[in-house]
Amino acid sequence: MDIEGLHYELPPELIAQHPAADREQARLMVVTPGADPEHRRVADWPDLVPVGALVVVNDTRVIPARLIGRKRDTGGKVEILLVRFLEERAIAVAPGETRSARIWRAMGKATKPLRFGIDIEVLSREAPDGPPSLMARLIERAPDGLLEVALWPVRGESFERALQSCGRVPLPPYIRREDGPDDVSRYQTVYARHDGAVAAPTAGLHVTASALDRLTARGCELARVTLHVGPGTFQPVQVEDLDQHVMHAEQYVVTPSAADAVARARARGAPVVAVGTTTVRALESAADPSRTGHVVAVSDETRILIQPGYRWRVIDGILTNFHLPRSTLLALVCAFAGTGPALDAYRLAVKERYRFFSYGDAMLLWRGT
Repeated sequence: MDIEGLHYELPPELIAQHPAADREQARLMVVTPGADPEHRRVADWPDLVPVGALVVVNDTRVIPARLIGRKRDTGGKVEILLVRFLEERAIAVAPGETRSARIWRAMGKATKPLRFGIDIEVLSREAPDGPPSLMARLIERAPDGLLEVALWPVRGESFERALQSCGRVPLPPYIRREDGPDDVSRYQTVYARHDGAVAAPTAGLHVTASALDRLTARGCELARVTLHVGPGTFQPVQVEDLDQHVMHAEQYVVTPSAADAVARARARGAPVVAVGTTTVRALESAADPSRTGHVVAVSDETRILIQPGYRWRVIDGILTNFHLPRSTLLALVCAFAGTGPALDAYRLAVKERYRFFSYGDAMLLWRGT
């Protein structure tokens, strides 16, 4: 697909810099095939889901993946964004001294070109001028273009505790401010369970415990999958032909209980509604090749790219945010709702001054037959 077919004009002031004061008071556009879009509030969405439907959420938890540090030898500033944990192994941190280090794929930038083999003192959020509690070393550039980085705590505390004291909320680059205390809770879903995401599954930021209770009270079933969201979720496509775009791998898990929940929904003729495009990608990646509409239990990596022309296997409805122009997430929305209707809805959202991207408003999309 020509990436220009996924372009729309977005005034910069519509890019949300903060979340709505109340998760459920964000606006909601409901897009149903053959009908005019409806303008509602997120608080309404549980009542718009058919009785008996299966609602599936992504229970990944965002880690404090953004690290600010200084080169030990020169003091130059370095910024690291953790992307994916690889392994734990012993490395030599000084002559005659080894430490157990966590090895990560990461992205990085500095005031001067990065050099491999250098050590970086990761600065504490609370005391940036104090001694570091976490160290990093740039090992090499990986085949996928990312950095390989080793991290180890300095003062004998656990890696998890050191990361919590040093790491920052990895807000996407279109949020043009530093992260603050409120982001610790608001850039996280209320059902987050498994650490590993470096970007939030943003549709889930609208969901409250009350909404989930209302869904179950209406006879809907809830299920969880896990897909650890990577930074590729907010990176614009750099090629003209979407077929040439290389997706970063993301780890995902569909448990036997989630697969059974999908099977029960199919048995009772109920729709499967995904909260967020990451949930969509997990379920469609796990689609059972021998039984349309079903999924298999799996723990793996996915690079699935969903664009117009995709044959849907599992999903019937999506709660999602408004996505970047020329992005793979917008391609997914166009594949689901149709390119013309989807882009018409986006242009209407611009006209009606909806708020866009991670902290913005939402859409509820239904697939046509």
